[in-house]
Amino acid sequence: MKAHTTDEPTAILNGSYNLPPLILHPFAEPTGPQKLTQSSRASLMIQGLLPSGHATSGELQRALLDGRYSELRMLYYVGKDLQRWIDQCIEFLQRSEGTLPEGIQAQSFAAFLIEDTPANVSEKLKRWGVNDYKSIFSRSLGLNAIFAQAPPPDLLSEDFIRSYFRFADHMFLAYQGQASYSRLNPSQFQFDLYSSGEYSRMLERSWE
Repeated sequence: MKAHTTDEPTAILNGSYNLPPLILHPFAEPTGPQKLTQSSRASLMIQGLLPSGHATSGELQRALLDGRYSELRMLYYVGKDLQRWIDQCIEFLQRSEGTLPEGIQAQSFAAFLIEDTPANVSEKLKRWGVNDYKSIFSRSLGLNAIFAQAPPPDLLSEDFIRSYFRFADHMFLAYQGQASYSRLNPSQFQFDLYSSGEYSRMLERSWE
């Protein structure tokens, strides 16, 4: 899935910009890892790739849906962090330039983050064990594009929960397509990535 096409112009800016840091809060809820493990096993059992033991079809479907919903919630909150960062970047560039340069929209920063990820950021994500960050980030922004709050499971259909990632992919494409935007020149922009705990500790050291 691409966030942009080659038809999109590149913004013309002078100088280099050190954008605000992207601060990510923990991906997982306290019970998240357990639910995700159970969901993965249930999916394999439903497909006949693992023995189901004494679990009924209904119990396997419930375990699968619980895990998928846990994934959806985690991605939604990651998306809140990403959207906050995009808003900070827009404010930063407006302040730096006096006005927001023509063609630069929120979608410009989303495409930069996902398609032109700086090497220091992609390498740190991989050290954290987050290899498919492009899908995580795009789906997170897609979910945030339509939900103002993390939706409770009883407001979502089982079909949506089961295949939420497919819907989220299309939501992100719709988000990117709702405005004409210019791409950022990757050589002109840089930013750092921190976990929320890491960033808090860094601030504490600076206050000593």
